[in-house]
Amino acid sequence: MPEVTNLEPSDELPPYAESVLDLTERIPPGRVMTYGDVAEYLGRGGPRQVGRVMALYGSGVPWWRVVRADGRPLPGHEHRALPEYRTEGTPLRLVGGEPRVDLRAARWDGR
Repeated sequence: MPEVTNLEPSDELPPYAESVLDLTERIPPGRVMTYGDVAEYLGRGGPRQVGRVMALYGSGVPWWRVVRADGRPLPGHEHRALPEYRTEGTPLRLVGGEPRVDLRAARWDGR
């Protein structure tokens, strides 16, 4: 699938990136999907491709609603994600003193 593997910055948004961003915008406040959930929902790509889309194009969408499979927000961006989670009422849990999204309570299935 060239649309999934060709994710370099350009003036035109690749169709796969547009799909990822559209889905990210639909995730309700207080809910999350993992990178793998997004890929599975779309039926193409994988967690790495979703992560690449978010890294290149995700700043204009609620990027904090897409998390790693262990519930951690994007490394290096926790300080920006945590206030968003608190504002939205996203369920969190502590793991080793580190806040993570409680995936059992916060995961959204796209319906």
